Amino acid sequence: MGGPSAEHDISLATGEKVLESLDKEKYSAKAVVISKKGKWPVTLAKVKANFDVAFVAMHGEYGEDGQIQKILEKAQIPYTGSDSRASGIGIDKAESAKFFEKAGLRTPKFTLMTIKDPKKISLEQIRFIFPMVVKPADRGSSVGISIVKKVQDLLPALQKAAKFSKKIMLQEYVKGREFTCGVAEINGEIQALPPTEIITYHSDFFDYEAKYTPGVTREITPPEIPSVEIEKIQEIAIKAHRAIGARHFSRTDVIQDKDKNYYVLEINTIPGMTATSLLPQQAKAAGINFSELLGNIVDSVLSKS
Repeated sequence: MGGPSAEHDISLATGEKVLESLDKEKYSAKAVVISKKGKWPVTLAKVKANFDVAFVAMHGEYGEDGQIQKILEKAQIPYTGSDSRASGIGIDKAESAKFFEKAGLRTPKFTLMTIKDPKKISLEQIRFIFPMVVKPADRGSSVGISIVKKVQDLLPALQKAAKFSKKIMLQEYVKGREFTCGVAEINGEIQALPPTEIITYHSDFFDYEAKYTPGVTREITPPEIPSVEIEKIQEIAIKAHRAIGARHFSRTDVIQDKDKNYYVLEINTIPGMTATSLLPQQAKAAGINFSELLGNIVDSVLSKS
């Protein structure tokens, strides 16, 4: 947990929750806290010698983009979550959108731009279709994201996004109801969990503050919609999971427009596991407590290692 990312503190919260909730009678677990500079407190050889599984509780760059996965793969240490390839695809919203489309899933239209210097941004090549979503293309937790409704707000939004990445996504804004749906490997089989509808009170979308501040959103699990719509969302989540080759667990965010069409916004290959996190809520709604969910994830690795 931890690591050199904008989500270092969220990762620590996830890691602590995992440590607290793992079945103590079944597993012996210790924290490996990686610093904000990427420094490890122990050697990989020591990790390999003393542990059967590395539970990856890291978000954002380094932890969720395939970097930590490549390190563990090279050291031949079994770990939870998607492998380095799927992780790299999942964190990149533009790349993953291509895989979703190949799987027959709808995604909002988008263009990409590269910003090497936030102080030298040209708007000449940008097609102005408002409102639009401006965000880093390869970061998680909605960091650096803005909804831009008028041209004078575009430059500040690009500068905001460029603080987190050089690769910026300008995406069609789809207005509608927002849902998110987790999938998890339960007893060796990938299953969709009950989805959640997200209603935000202080912003136009499920941003960083809304994700991690209790009380600023209403999260309804399962949503108050017909069962056929719930099944559609679950089917999309499984398709998205399989489209990028994810494993063990993931959570897919979708939006339903006024015509009841669903658009995939992104997939989270390492969703949060904090007190306000959605995947544990959804597992609970399916009759799976948090300890059981974690046990299934760990056992999925053990059974194949």
